[in-house]
Amino acid sequence: MDPAHDHDLAALLALAQEGDRQAYERFLLGACEVLRPFLARRMREAELAEDVLQETLLAVHRARHTHLRGRPVGPWLYTICEHRMADFFRRRRRIARVEVPGAEAPPPEGDQPPTARRQAALDALERLPGRQRRVIELLKLHDLSVREIADRFGMSESAVKVTAFRGYQAMRKMMGVNRHGD
Repeated sequence: MDPAHDHDLAALLALAQEGDRQAYERFLLGACEVLRPFLARRMREAELAEDVLQETLLAVHRARHTHLRGRPVGPWLYTICEHRMADFFRRRRRIARVEVPGAEAPPPEGDQPPTARRQAALDALERLPGRQRRVIELLKLHDLSVREIADRFGMSESAVKVTAFRGYQAMRKMMGVNRHGD
């Protein structure tokens, strides 16, 4: 992004931070103009790049108060976008590890009995205290990142990790499983 464009976007964001809705709308449109080609160069599928762009705009919205006046806006935008893109690829790798290429999808959960181990894990999850249960559900069942969960609960990322770790320990104990699955 050239310095003049960066300056213009920074000025719009500063106005938006003061409550100017029209400036905020123009800022978001300008951010899209900058980030869309940035993502297109890094991602193969335009539809997926558009999904990451939307996630980036949501993250920008949540973090708009963190941009410091007088500082360039480009590095701030690109950093947020790179984090959203990394989260996207991380989720995709996690999904790819459990999917079998070319295999038909299994019948819906209600049409097949869950394995004993899966059922034991779900039962243990249900017995966890509320916050531990919710953090693990969001991490493992809804595939949210630690950062997204931290933002949602107003926790630090470290606190989310500790909460999840303690929940995993409690689940292992309930299931009679040691850390290595024996």
